[in-house]
Amino acid sequence: MQTAAFICGGLLFMVGLYAVVFKDNLIKKVMGLTFISDSVNLVLIAMDYRPGAVVPIILPGVNPADFASTAAYPLTIALVLTNIVIAVATVSLILGLCIKIHGKAGTLSARRIWPDGQ
Repeated sequence: MQTAAFICGGLLFMVGLYAVVFKDNLIKKVMGLTFISDSVNLVLIAMDYRPGAVVPIILPGVNPADFASTAAYPLTIALVLTNIVIAVATVSLILGLCIKIHGKAGTLSARRIWPDGQ
């Protein structure tokens, strides 16, 4: 199961990197950045996967020793949730800039907006 998640994460990263580097449309570049961010989240979750693990919330009446041996590691969950929030904010900011660029230049083609490769 973890191997498939790592392979899928690697493929997502390569597709995202391809879109960022080789695609001309700014929206496709933003989608590539989103793929890269999602691949990082997938790999983080796959690294922390433990079969039979429980949610790391201590309930009344649970033996702490049993809980510690079966609970999932909460740091990875916190990192992924933080990364999702940051990615949403970053993508919304970049898409807002794309709207402004389209209003000024009339296109979203990177080659037409910056013809000399600045």
